[in-house]
Amino acid sequence: MRFGRISKAVGIAAIAALALSACAGNSGGNTPSTGASKQGGSATVVEVNALNTFNPNTADGNTDINSKISYATHSGFYYIDNKLNVVHNDKFGKFEKVSDNPLTVKYTINDGVKWSDGAPVTAADLLLQWAAFSGYYDDADPKAKTGTSYFSYAGDNTGLSLTDFPEIGDNNQSLTLKYSKPFADWEIALGGPGIDVPAHVLAQKAGLKDTQAMIDFMKSKPRGDTKNPQPVDPKLKAMSDMWNTGFDTKTLPADPTLFLSNGPYIVKSMNQDQSLTMVRNKDYNWGPIPSLDEITVRYIGSAPAQVQALKNGEADIIAPQASADTLDQLKQLESQGVTVDQGNQLAFDHLDLNYTGPFADQNVRTAFMKTVPRKDIVNKIVGKLDPNAKPLDSQIFVPQQAAYADSAKNNGSSAYQDVDIDGAKKLLNGATPEIRIMYNKDNPNRVDAFSLIRESATKAGFKIDDGGLGASDWGKALGKGGYDATIFGWINPGVGVSGVPQIFKTAGGNNFNQFSNPDADKLMEDLVVTTDRSKQDDLEKQIDKKIWDSSYGLPLFQSVNVDAYSDRITGVKLMPNQTGVWWNFWEWAQK
Repeated sequence: MRFGRISKAVGIAAIAALALSACAGNSGGNTPSTGASKQGGSATVVEVNALNTFNPNTADGNTDINSKISYATHSGFYYIDNKLNVVHNDKFGKFEKVSDNPLTVKYTINDGVKWSDGAPVTAADLLLQWAAFSGYYDDADPKAKTGTSYFSYAGDNTGLSLTDFPEIGDNNQSLTLKYSKPFADWEIALGGPGIDVPAHVLAQKAGLKDTQAMIDFMKSKPRGDTKNPQPVDPKLKAMSDMWNTGFDTKTLPADPTLFLSNGPYIVKSMNQDQSLTMVRNKDYNWGPIPSLDEITVRYIGSAPAQVQALKNGEADIIAPQASADTLDQLKQLESQGVTVDQGNQLAFDHLDLNYTGPFADQNVRTAFMKTVPRKDIVNKIVGKLDPNAKPLDSQIFVPQQAAYADSAKNNGSSAYQDVDIDGAKKLLNGATPEIRIMYNKDNPNRVDAFSLIRESATKAGFKIDDGGLGASDWGKALGKGGYDATIFGWINPGVGVSGVPQIFKTAGGNNFNQFSNPDADKLMEDLVVTTDRSKQDDLEKQIDKKIWDSSYGLPLFQSVNVDAYSDRITGVKLMPNQTGVWWNFWEWAQK
């Protein structure tokens, strides 16, 4: 399973049918080709969710829309294509493994790469990303409730935590990482697909003179030690606070340094919860050059409304959450020049139960899981789209992966194939727990899933409260309490294994329900330093069983990937991972 971003729109934000990382590869040092296309023009793209931060790497900002806008406005050493290959962008710079023992990776940024305010992109920007992603300075012990966690990184830091303080060289243009152990995901650990946060801005906002002062300060700080926690460092706290929340916004900031670009596009305007417009960065020449001069993103949660916008010429590209009705409506537009693409998505919807409140009792969790009508949910939401669709029976794998069938057979999911109201009542022993379920109320599929779960769970004695929130507020509520269960989705990049501890490790970046299992933690620590694919599968199968044994919650179904675009635009290609149709936005062109 390879997790990535929370998708308030489609059914997941950290994974889509669990990234099929076995398909991932390295294209070598090839710079992506833009292909021949007409320059100029504009396009309007529809997304479900609204942007709320220019830093998509925080636990609160880790949503699909934030990462897509970042992808178009930032650049880095690589991107992932729709065949799930890691494609190197040599125009930005190069990164190479210079040693296997110890694993050592050197990143070098090319001269001329710069932020949209004219400041160069340097090793300081990489160092800041490393500090946030590695947890190097953290000394927090979640169980003892001591120490401090500084950067609120959404991902898993297990791999980068194996590194020493980086070596900076080549006149601040290179950064070298040395690992104490092998790391399976070293190629996608740092510097891509984009470098989002400008170090020179963060340093200034945190009260440091410049990036050199920031580098010197960071170098002077020792690695955090959970066994010897220190008082909060005010400078480091100012830096991390700025990284965590300083770029959060639903409107265009008056301070332009808060939305700088180092990529193909620059955000020009924002209409809160309605739309966002980007224009070409005319200085950008360190990667694939886009054809369109302007891209407008409209936020429309309703799939029928998205289809109507495409039909009326108010949108050029849409990727609605799939349903049979939506697909039928899109097929009717094919005679009007609309192209419809369909495939499997690296995403799945799931129901997670908090390990607090009424669900602190495993019997209550198990009882609730017995009431969930997974087959009815599949039939209503995706059955007409995919006649072969079945409830997903793994928290780690998807059916396209070779290890899925074996894991599903042995992980304990068979106990939840069918609704068992009598079994649930027996476990509850007369209790009638009140359960608040949180979900995106602007997402019709989530509304349907909630309604079916409520109807069934009520029969066993549960009292279900509607905790639905609007799309623009839903993501930030994750992990903040005030609810007992959530229905949402994960969609992943399709490469790597670090998404597993990101979700399931104790205090992981996206561990929203406080699941904690020491044995599973040890397996996940082994996983990220295991480079053999078959051994990774074996470890993931064991982790999958630990999760099911704990009554964690239920995977519901793998999402179906659907996008559609008008004949006014060319270059749109289906992509199964979290980037969606945006993966090759530079190839979009207006006829």
